[in-house]
Amino acid sequence: MTDLAVRRLLVDMERPIARHWCAGDAFRSALFNALSMSFPVGEQFFIDSVRGGFKALPPGEQARFAAEVQGFVGQEATHRRLHGLYNEHLGKLGLVNHWEQRARERLRLLEGVDIRHWLAITAANEHFTAILADFMLHNPDLLGDQDPRLATLWLWHSAEESEHKCTAFDLYKALGGDERWRRTWFRRVTFIFLTDAARQTVDNLRRDGTLWSWSTWKSAASYLFGRRGLVRLTFKPWKQYLRADFHPAQQDSSASDRWLREHQDQYALVGR
Repeated sequence: MTDLAVRRLLVDMERPIARHWCAGDAFRSALFNALSMSFPVGEQFFIDSVRGGFKALPPGEQARFAAEVQGFVGQEATHRRLHGLYNEHLGKLGLVNHWEQRARERLRLLEGVDIRHWLAITAANEHFTAILADFMLHNPDLLGDQDPRLATLWLWHSAEESEHKCTAFDLYKALGGDERWRRTWFRRVTFIFLTDAARQTVDNLRRDGTLWSWSTWKSAASYLFGRRGLVRLTFKPWKQYLRADFHPAQQDSSASDRWLREHQDQYALVGR
């Protein structure tokens, strides 16, 4: 089991966010803003899934997961709160969060469904956030230095996502989750996640007035498919989830450990 600390990030989320806070780059700012828009509803679903999975365990198994589940819930609740504050600033910039509304409509379809499906969906999303997190932790300069507060927020969030990437997966397995459904939900989540991310990013750019700028598409091509491109560097770890013997712990977490160790002045421990 993983020992998960709950941390309070020492950043001021009251100050406004600049339109192109991410290195002055319209595309990167729009993409990260889109991802932030998905987090409050997504993190709440992950919390509900893990809590539900924990309650479904036999009493003898609950003791094994109790501390980890408590840490997971604490970390995700903190992420949800801070990204909620972040998203309030985005609304003031004229951006509209369509991703959250679409997600809420889909989640209503899961009411009454076996909790193992909830956990499979959560584990799939956690894999996405973990591989994105590892990419960001290895390429922190791509966040730029125009807003150190937001760079810290994204890197802290990344470190904790990497830290708790096994929780939903292990609960799914402990409840006898089926391998076929695990991979099926991963394929579905891949399609939904990428589609929603693209739609929200495009809408953010449209409202920002930079959708049809040549520099926007040049930046998108470089950031996604360049030498240090997001898609290029995350495809292999993405694909590993489809292996029958896959476990999230097989993927390196040293970048997360290193960031948390080297930036202890950026957060305060709340509890374990």
